[in-house]
Amino acid sequence: MNNRFLFLSLVVALCHYVSVAEESGNSSSSLTLRAVNLGNWLLIEGWMKPSLFDGIPNKDLLDGTQVQFMSTKLQTYLSAEHGGGSIVVANRTTARGWETFRLWRVNETFFNFRVANKQFMGLESEGEGGNNVVANSDSASSSMETFQIVRNDGDPNRVRIRAPNGLFLQAISETKVSADYEGSSWEDSDPSVFKMIILTESTIRGEYQITNGYGPEKAPQIMRDHWNTYITEDDFKFMSENGVNAVRVPVGWWIAQDPTPPKPFVGGSSKILDKAFTWAQKYGMKIIVDLHACPGSQNGNPHSATRDGYQEWGDSYIPLTLATIDFLAQRYGDRPNLAAIELMNEPRRMDLGTLKKYYQAGYDVVRKHTSTAYVIMSNPLDRDSKSLLSFAGGFNRVVIDVHYYNLFDPKFNSMNVKQNIDYIRNQRASDLSSLTASNGPLIFVGEWSGDWSVHDASKEDHRQFLKAQVDVYSRATFGWAYWSYKCDSNNWSLKWMIDNNYVSF
Repeated sequence: MNNRFLFLSLVVALCHYVSVAEESGNSSSSLTLRAVNLGNWLLIEGWMKPSLFDGIPNKDLLDGTQVQFMSTKLQTYLSAEHGGGSIVVANRTTARGWETFRLWRVNETFFNFRVANKQFMGLESEGEGGNNVVANSDSASSSMETFQIVRNDGDPNRVRIRAPNGLFLQAISETKVSADYEGSSWEDSDPSVFKMIILTESTIRGEYQITNGYGPEKAPQIMRDHWNTYITEDDFKFMSENGVNAVRVPVGWWIAQDPTPPKPFVGGSSKILDKAFTWAQKYGMKIIVDLHACPGSQNGNPHSATRDGYQEWGDSYIPLTLATIDFLAQRYGDRPNLAAIELMNEPRRMDLGTLKKYYQAGYDVVRKHTSTAYVIMSNPLDRDSKSLLSFAGGFNRVVIDVHYYNLFDPKFNSMNVKQNIDYIRNQRASDLSSLTASNGPLIFVGEWSGDWSVHDASKEDHRQFLKAQVDVYSRATFGWAYWSYKCDSNNWSLKWMIDNNYVSF
């Protein structure tokens, strides 16, 4: 009898130990993910399927497009003096930051022009000289900041700029630009004619650009057709049958305001995410809901749904961001296959104290609705991978997300096949090891891919590169997620990689 009691006591103690270990977040014995990102599904990344943008009129002039205007008469560039806060002149023979304008698209031909210091070009009020062109408005909320770009039929980069008063801008002299020209000539000698240079290397193709580009009449159908066809139940079946046990689903902050999110975003993505949970449950898969696009943009990249490439997220945006986390945690917190909620994707160029304040508050919001889902904190892109270690160690069931690409850094440009693979097996392995502690947060390689800077690599080269990454990233205590499931570029498409026997799990 005493032996039986002792045995039962040991069993109870062991169960309690396992439960405590799992709750602490220091054990991943039951949750090591082999996941894939469902990129470009509920959050558009135009480079992954460029054809989505084909039907947009003037698609080379979307939100955030950077343009420069050279007077054909003076052969000098329009410039916001001092980068903004003053007049607009035409006195530069070369174009740099002050001579570059970022477009905010009103419709296919009308735009606001944002200058280097983030102010907007406009006309002075009538009492101050209504034809004078200035760049001193902190917003584009009035009609005085809206201009029309009129393109020449024979040369679309030969333009005239119609001001809010209905007249055209003209470069009268290098120091005098006014909005009072009524002519209609396209000759080089015409002071209202400009050569428009589009800085294509800075093109943005994200959710803001596609929805605002198509406009409120067409965008809803375009987006819903995409959601319903890009990822389907068959894809979850395929993933499950090929060893993938989880998906990371990027979403934008406006999902919390369904069914009528702020313009230009389209409502309905939350219902598609509901379907993803149902399909994942059917095929035994977990889901990470990843807040990939935060209000104001947390990094200025297209995948953050930025309007013009500026990173503006900060203290003032924390309440709206937390409202999104609250929506996600409340809606999905009791789903048995919710693995985690990621509070933010790839923050960059922000105060670490502000980020930690948000992460603390975001953790608390998630815990209001679920005690079992993990909370993922993305490591800042521009900081050491250990920057959150001590901070995250103070929470239960918390994960640090690091992203590993053999790209986006000049050091990878000259690496050959062997050097890339050695870098994975040595440097990446060492980095992961340094992040892993028995009493610390779990580690997640939330993004990696089969793309690299090696040219003319063989199929076997690719296979070995992928295998090295799977081998090393499988040591991450929370697991890994490939970017992405589908992509027009084969090296970024896990489905293509699996179908063509480049990788298996």
